[in-house]
Amino acid sequence: MSKDSASRQSNRHWLWLLLLPWIAMIWVPSYNRIEPQLWGFPFFYWYQLLWVLISAVITALVYFMTRPGVPAAGEP
Repeated sequence: MSKDSASRQSNRHWLWLLLLPWIAMIWVPSYNRIEPQLWGFPFFYWYQLLWVLISAVITALVYFMTRPGVPAAGEP
């Protein structure tokens, strides 16, 4: 296995983070309620909006950790 292929394999574990937003949004009973409210917005709405921001951060993190040409952690 080449060094590039080996580093790609070691970076794949970062892709699992992309499941977090999907699980958080697909499990509707966990956030299908009104209380607690934040600035007058029901929990149902601000929870989803918060996950939009969290998803953007997670996606950027995964992108930067898995892009080609960047050595994995611990590699010279």
